[in-house]
Amino acid sequence: MTKKATKNYNNESISSLKGADRVRLRPGVIFGSDGIDGCEHSVFEILSNSIDEAREGFGKVIEITLFKDGSVQVKDYGRGMPVDFNKNENRYNWELIFCELYAGGKYKNNSGENYEFSLGLNGLGTCATQYSSEYMDAVILRDDTKYTLHFEKGENIGGLNKEPFPSKKTGTTIKWKPDRNVFTDINIPSEYFDDVLKKQAIVNAGLKFIFTNENTGETKEFLYENGIKDYLSELDGGKGITGIVYYETETKGRDREDKPEYKLKFETAFCFNNEVNSLLYFHNSSFLEYGGSPDKAVKNAFVYAIDKYIKQNNLYKKGEKKISFSDVQDSLILIINSFSTVTSYENQTKKSVTNKFIQDAMTEYFRQWLEIYFIENKIEADKIANQVLANKRSRETAEKTRVTMRKKLTGTIDISNRVEKFVNCRTKDVSRRELYIVEGDSALGSCKLGRDAEFQAIMPVRGKILNCLKSDYGKIFKNDIITDLLKVLGCGVEIKSKHSDMYSFDLSQLKWSKIIICTDADVDGYQIRTLILTMLYRLVPTLIKEKKVFIAESPLFEINTGKKTYFAYSETEKTSILSKLEGKKYNIQRSKGLGENQPEMMWETTMNPESRRLIQVLPSDEEKTKQIFELLLGENLKGRKKHIENDGYKYIDFSDIS
Repeated sequence: MTKKATKNYNNESISSLKGADRVRLRPGVIFGSDGIDGCEHSVFEILSNSIDEAREGFGKVIEITLFKDGSVQVKDYGRGMPVDFNKNENRYNWELIFCELYAGGKYKNNSGENYEFSLGLNGLGTCATQYSSEYMDAVILRDDTKYTLHFEKGENIGGLNKEPFPSKKTGTTIKWKPDRNVFTDINIPSEYFDDVLKKQAIVNAGLKFIFTNENTGETKEFLYENGIKDYLSELDGGKGITGIVYYETETKGRDREDKPEYKLKFETAFCFNNEVNSLLYFHNSSFLEYGGSPDKAVKNAFVYAIDKYIKQNNLYKKGEKKISFSDVQDSLILIINSFSTVTSYENQTKKSVTNKFIQDAMTEYFRQWLEIYFIENKIEADKIANQVLANKRSRETAEKTRVTMRKKLTGTIDISNRVEKFVNCRTKDVSRRELYIVEGDSALGSCKLGRDAEFQAIMPVRGKILNCLKSDYGKIFKNDIITDLLKVLGCGVEIKSKHSDMYSFDLSQLKWSKIIICTDADVDGYQIRTLILTMLYRLVPTLIKEKKVFIAESPLFEINTGKKTYFAYSETEKTSILSKLEGKKYNIQRSKGLGENQPEMMWETTMNPESRRLIQVLPSDEEKTKQIFELLLGENLKGRKKHIENDGYKYIDFSDIS
């Protein structure tokens, strides 16, 4: 039996949102989100109006202020918004601009009237931001008059105020506070302003943005006199494998035969660089996070032109697969700054454009001009082709290595059956489990007998481990000692590669609370310890950052009085112990290797949590760590020789020299 509905759903159930509620109750529809992203976009809607004015040639400076209470002010020196009475609409313009969605002065841009190339064409921005504000104040200077308006929660208070202002100064200043009742978060970080204003300075050559943050008292200026050319030079840093290429053009077309013809103009700058890669697309000054039509054009044209050049010059190996765009992108820095009088944005947030004509026109243009560029610049064309092929082959090698690693590091969960001589512990409680990485089979025996089998596991390292700093990944992952150790750790590997991760690292899959490196206190032991640390540093550095890695100190001396044995871990400690044994008979000897120790001694000196000494491997400055590893185990032979000359004596044991 079905349950009867308790409420009627009939003709009177349908309702519509009116006035400010259209935005205040559904901000995500206009701004894409009711969170901080939507709040940030509401700011951009006001900013874009000032940018449009500057693009039309009115005003070269825009001032933005973030106040301590979260309110924002945008001030421009344009012509000033027309807010007085509009005879055509029989209403005041301020009502249309601030209180009417889909009203504005940019609808006739394709017919050559105001704002031919504009960020805001939908007539939503100023009104939508006003509706979503706790309050908004507008000051407009134009026609020798100062106009002021005040709004609270989407409603105008006091109408339009006018007073004479005989001056050549014109412009619009809008200050408002995003409403916490509309957005879940209104605390816009200063980084948002830094990012947006820098991008707008890049694509609006010569337009200066001045940002003042009252929270910090800091003022920043953003200005690129030559626009995208200056910024591309900044990204390239003079390290490009090619020079900077710049093109600009203007054309007309339509998205469909029955659609109106519109104007398109765009400029592009690009170069190839081994260290930096970046693709940035802007349309009508709006940053296209997802690209859309320009991105599709670039992918198509660059692959087409470079592949064609490689084939013409017989640079592919026999049977080699064609390049992909990821191979091009790995070394490409490119910026496109485009404008059109008709634009199809994916939605109001303008993160992607979908115009078919824009895609087709850019594709054809890039194909033609890249072919001409390659013919006229043979040396640079060869550099590009060879670099793209190198990227491709590196990617394919990385993919093969990733597949090999996945096969080696995955399989049954019972690692004790898959890893030679690994000795597991009983507890499944990861917070208690400890893994001792020990030196050789002899140490395995004494550690196995001396441990607490409940929570201590043993992994022996058979012989000297591979130097992971000087080996490529292919060689590293063919090494059974390394792959076995990675299996035992259980968390995968983390490899920094522009070809994506070879294997997904997951700290939550780590099977141990402590990873303890336990080697003899001699030259060989120190070397093995360093090689193990190097392996961890290169393949699983997060374990060091998360303070999971330790070194077990081994005693250097055993001092036996007959009744009791003392262990000294340094010369200083030996001297201190001997000073307390004055008048007593004792026997002193160098401590044996781990494999020669009795289980009771192993437990007391190295494995008992109450008496052992562990050195935690701390994450120091990354660059400094890298330099130290490179000095000890890398290609810096000259530096290592100097280090041995200056500091080698500190690590040499002279006790056996007669």
